[in-house]
Amino acid sequence: MANIINLDRVSKGYGAAGQLLTDVSLGLDDDARIGIVGLNGAGKSTLLRMLAKTEEPDSGRVTHRRDLRVATLPQTLDLAGDLTVRDVVLGTAWLPQSMGAEHEWAGDAGVRTILDGLGMGHLGLDTPVGPMSGGERRRVALAALLVRQSDLLILDEPTNHLDVAGVDWLAKHLLTRRGALLVVTHDRWFLDAVCTMTWEVVDEQVHTYEGGYAAWILARAERQRIAASIEARRQNLLRKEIAWLRRGPPARTSKPKFRIDAANALIADVPPARDQMSLQRLATTRLGKQVYDLERIELKAGPKPIFQDLTWQVGPGDRIAILGANGAGKTTLLRMLAGVTTPDGGRLVTGSTVRPAFLSQELKELPGNLRLLEAVEEVAKRVKLGDRELSAGQLAEVFGFTDKRIWTPVSDLSGGERRRLQMLRLLATEPNVLLLDEPTNDLDTDTLAALEDLLDSWPGTMVVASHDRYLVERVTDTVYGMFGDGKMVHLPGGVDEYLARVGTPTAPGVPPKGVPQAQQAVSGLSSGELRQAKKDLAKLERQMEKLAEKEARINENLAVHGSDYDKLVELEAQLKAVQQEKAEAEEAWLELAEQLS
Repeated sequence: MANIINLDRVSKGYGAAGQLLTDVSLGLDDDARIGIVGLNGAGKSTLLRMLAKTEEPDSGRVTHRRDLRVATLPQTLDLAGDLTVRDVVLGTAWLPQSMGAEHEWAGDAGVRTILDGLGMGHLGLDTPVGPMSGGERRRVALAALLVRQSDLLILDEPTNHLDVAGVDWLAKHLLTRRGALLVVTHDRWFLDAVCTMTWEVVDEQVHTYEGGYAAWILARAERQRIAASIEARRQNLLRKEIAWLRRGPPARTSKPKFRIDAANALIADVPPARDQMSLQRLATTRLGKQVYDLERIELKAGPKPIFQDLTWQVGPGDRIAILGANGAGKTTLLRMLAGVTTPDGGRLVTGSTVRPAFLSQELKELPGNLRLLEAVEEVAKRVKLGDRELSAGQLAEVFGFTDKRIWTPVSDLSGGERRRLQMLRLLATEPNVLLLDEPTNDLDTDTLAALEDLLDSWPGTMVVASHDRYLVERVTDTVYGMFGDGKMVHLPGGVDEYLARVGTPTAPGVPPKGVPQAQQAVSGLSSGELRQAKKDLAKLERQMEKLAEKEARINENLAVHGSDYDKLVELEAQLKAVQQEKAEAEEAWLELAEQLS
């Protein structure tokens, strides 16, 4: 390892935004793979600009190793409309001259592989940039960075405008790439897949943690538990997040270099993230037996056919994720379910008690002439979400708006804050069906955790179109794929099955079809052994759940028979046996999870 960048007592602030960084000292090694997290407006992008030396600090010093090659993807791009893909990807029309032209790549399959991986395979090198959407321009700019060698690659929100397959491909590609990596992203799956260290920008400082998102969550919660300095609401939210991480996919739970017993202590009294049966009963009560029945639906987006002869049903309490490439028609489907548009053929029956709320990707419906709290109270002053009743101010607090911020004019809010307000106003209408189109756009990781905490206990029907793999696995129970063939395909294997079906392009040396590189390299299992191991893992999880229920029943009986000595002795013996069996099952689960990690 060799040091390539140093920040020495760096400070930076802006007039309106205030002080962002104060007296920050950091070092960056040549093989570092660092994810940067923090609230919107905390200073993450500012930190990246100073590390790249595209912006100077107010005080302190930033030093680079001599001849350091830095490639940067900023949040905002300014590409001239008369440029072509060739100019951007192979030339120096956008990148600094120091990065050099890559004419030798023009006939190389590497450029096509990268464009394919980023979902731009349909483009020719002479395609003009001018008519492209913002997302397409951003992907072309990202391709320009990936075809070149650099000592440090700095990416600010690289997964924006990438679908699930594109995010998966980018993670695999970056794992094979030499050099240091700094990435700001709210995609928590991506952070875990790519990064070996996390920097958290908070309170004008940068805290460092070993590991990706999961390790950061565990270490931050442990620090807060020991210090006991954070209010109970925020601590409970973090503990619930840990419960999800601990009980989720094994690759996520076994990665962090963190004491398992400490994690267990933190979540010992935390209930499962979602009581699916109870929510299903509540949803049936609120919605009746019918939500959406689609019979032989024909649906188009302009001249493009989306569905042909589709028969599909959405029931009360269903929590459905829709996966598909950009342009597959996910938004068109949600707009039809929301009643914004009508099908071009067939029959759509909506239940008589359905009260849908549609979260679109646009922000135009927000009232710019009101202050934030007024914009919430315009919808409702008190809101009942599941078994929780909140005032408009309390709901705003859940979404990360402080007492001072709730009086900010809506027109002055950032993109992320406006997105939060949009979701907040939707929930304030107390719908029983949520139709969410890319709900995680522009939200920071803390706000995402708060949103997922609300959705965990929300007793209604939910249809989510999202490229956020973490959100899909966290808040939905059923996954459907749209593959451009006019059908809706049920995917029992979730995101992994989707990636296997689309056959994502792979970087050199990376396992294909959605199998994480670390999983295949570490486990050394064949595909058959891998399937069996996953079945065994699921069996152990069911066994642990049953033992936990049995333990709870015995504890209840202990309380009931507190004066019966003989009965207490019997129950204590039963409890000890169950706890021993539970400990053995957990140990077996951990060993198997390590094999699969």
